[in-house]
This record gives sequence, C-alpha cells and structure tokens, in this order.
Amino acid sequence: MRILILNGPNLNLLGRREPEIYGHQSFEDFFKELQKQFGQHELEYFQSNHEGALIDKLHEVGFTYDGIVFNPGAYTHTSIALRDAIAGIESPVFEVHISNLAKREEFRQISYVKDVCVGSINGMGLKGYEVAIEELQNMERA
Repeated sequence: MRILILNGPNLNLLGRREPEIYGHQSFEDFFKELQKQFGQHELEYFQSNHEGALIDKLHEVGFTYDGIVFNPGAYTHTSIALRDAIAGIESPVFEVHISNLAKREEFRQISYVKDVCVGSINGMGLKGYEVAIEELQNMERA
C-alpha cells in the first residue's frame, strides 16, 4: 500500500510545542518508527503550515495512493476548502488528532473534515497514526 501521512499547521513543532499535550517526540523521529513498523507499505510524509499546500498535496496523491492519514491541525475547525479537497479525491482519508478534542476548547470540538473521512481518531497521542494505518490496511483487505 502507498500511504501518505499528511500533517497540517504547527505539527512541525512536535516535541517542542506544548509537550504536556503533544509529547516530547518529533514527528520526523516518529515517522522513522512508523516506516520500520509498517515496512511492507510505502509510507510518505508531508507537513505544511499552509492550507493551499495541503490541498495541493491531497490533489496530487488523492487519485493514486491507497490511503491518506491526515492531521489537519487547527484547519480541522476552520477549513471548508480542505473538506472539499478530501470530498473531491478517491483515496480514503483517515482523520487523526494527537489530543482528545472532546476535552479541549469548545471550538476544537468541531471538525469540518470528519464527515468526508473514512474514520477519525483522537486522543491516542502519536499511536493514533498507527491505528489509522491499521484501519486503512483492514479496508484494503475487505
């Protein structure tokens, strides 16, 4: 399987940004672990703080990749454009959030992308990415 791990704004600061919420590990280090754990798959990683770059990446891979694991960050709660980009592609997209959105500020409990994703995981820390990849594997087998 070809799977894109797509991270939105501020996730480039993982390991340094609010470690009490997001942990102490950088995503680049975690991605190396994912590549080892899921060595049978071709994993690609892309992160941007720019909404348009995220949309462009979804358009670029959304008709050829077997799945996308997407943490839109704060754009989850604001971006109809990302929602429309996900709705417009064929690759299944799985939404992931490191923190538990239900226990955060009220505005973070709204997801504009959830209804166009094949699933959503939040509150599991970085483990949520692993679970999302496993779910995409299960979909492929079904």
